[in-house]
Amino acid sequence: MTDLRIAGLTKAYGPGTTVLEDLDLTVPGGSLAAVLGPSGCGKTTLLRIVAGFLHADAGTITLGGRTLTAPGVHLPPERRRIGIVPQEGALFPHLDVTHNVAFGLTSLDRGARGRRVEEMLELVGLGGYGDRMPHELSGGQQQRVALARALAPEPQLVLLDEPFNALDSALRAGVRADVRAALRATGATAVLVTHDQQEALSTADLVAVVRDGRMAQCAAPQELYHRPADPWVAAFVGDAVLLTGAANNDTATTPLGHIALAGPPRGLREGRVLLRPEQLQLTDPATADVQGTVTDVRFYGHDAMVTVVVDGVDGPIDVRVPGPVPVRAGGRTGIRVTGEATLHPATS
Repeated sequence: MTDLRIAGLTKAYGPGTTVLEDLDLTVPGGSLAAVLGPSGCGKTTLLRIVAGFLHADAGTITLGGRTLTAPGVHLPPERRRIGIVPQEGALFPHLDVTHNVAFGLTSLDRGARGRRVEEMLELVGLGGYGDRMPHELSGGQQQRVALARALAPEPQLVLLDEPFNALDSALRAGVRADVRAALRATGATAVLVTHDQQEALSTADLVAVVRDGRMAQCAAPQELYHRPADPWVAAFVGDAVLLTGAANNDTATTPLGHIALAGPPRGLREGRVLLRPEQLQLTDPATADVQGTVTDVRFYGHDAMVTVVVDGVDGPIDVRVPGPVPVRAGGRTGIRVTGEATLHPATS
């Protein structure tokens, strides 16, 4: 197992163009971490510095105790023992699958090289595809070959740079699952750079959310979703319902009634109460304490999002409803809150 440790990483491309600022990240050995953030937040710069393609202005990077980057230290890419899976595979078009996967195995003799290639192709579900050319493969198959090529030299770390972007949505989930399974099978430590929230939450063991070059929050997917550091993180990794509220011990008083708080309110007496749309339930308006008018229903098949303007609440509220939708736009409904909320400062 090989830990990746990044501390105080800073990078600027010129005056007033700081891309990364004092960023910290630790990825335990054998884990898959997703670096998630909006376009321009510094995700790709972070990946390129870890890979050794860019020099950092400050900070340190160690991998399995080896220093890759530090003041006065910059280990070149070829000595870092890092495999890279770029966007769209980037296979060599003039080489067949076998020779693409074998590209980084120059230290092995011919027999050992062939066995390693066969092992990697079996691992990614492409046994028997060795004589195919890249143009004969589907997009998903090309990404599996790229992963096999990255894993073949037994790197200490695998970097995946938005590798599923070019795949259609129906194929993407299956390829993500295959990649995750292959990484687990080899015990490789990996970092996935993505702007896709669903991809990060469903694939990674750890999700690091980057905002404006800084680490906004790093946590396990469920912790990140249910205990976001602030409303910005909450809204970025999923749909959020924000209410004004006043805390009294472990309960907040809100326009939707009294809501249990997760953990202590951190000294806050008033602030914004954060819920997820699936924590709200539609009820019979005739018996409900909280009522509103349905303004929109968006049906997605597995669930629906119902927008309700609640009496006494500024702005509409979204309610996620599983299965059949019991209301229509223009109708009245009651709302009930389930589960716990988190309380955040009003200015966050």
